[in-house]
Amino acid sequence: MKQDEVDGLVPRWREAGLEPPLIASLELSKRMSRLHALFEQAVKAELVELGLTYAEFDVLAALARTGPPHRLKPSELTRALFLTSGGTSNVLQRLTTAGYVEREDNPGDARSRWVRLTPEGLRVANLALEGAGRAHSEAMAGVPETTLRQAADALRELTLALGRRAR
Repeated sequence: MKQDEVDGLVPRWREAGLEPPLIASLELSKRMSRLHALFEQAVKAELVELGLTYAEFDVLAALARTGPPHRLKPSELTRALFLTSGGTSNVLQRLTTAGYVEREDNPGDARSRWVRLTPEGLRVANLALEGAGRAHSEAMAGVPETTLRQAADALRELTLALGRRAR
């Protein structure tokens, strides 16, 4: 079996007396961190051309995925994107200023408002989604599809096993 940089850490963890389940968990964590950084760096490079931050992209993408009329409540965005309410508010303010989203009253509930993509916001969201797709494809170039599928399936099993703790 081929070895990566994380494999170089395992002997030190064993020497330190760490138990095998903890070592496996540490290996998983280190590898996931490396992969996350790889994907995030690749996507951020695409977003720079559009003048978007990663958080702004996340919000635009979430709204674009909802389908017409491309709107959600701020609380729904906060939950879907694992942001804080303050973080969501800051991102929405920047996107509103840029003309990518607008807030509209919720006739069904006077206490809440909708966040809706503007036509320009939808255009930018689609460009950003295309760029993110390219970034992911380029980052994983050369990795067999079966390997990607097995990794994705294994991570699903972990998140299902952890349940709500995974959030």
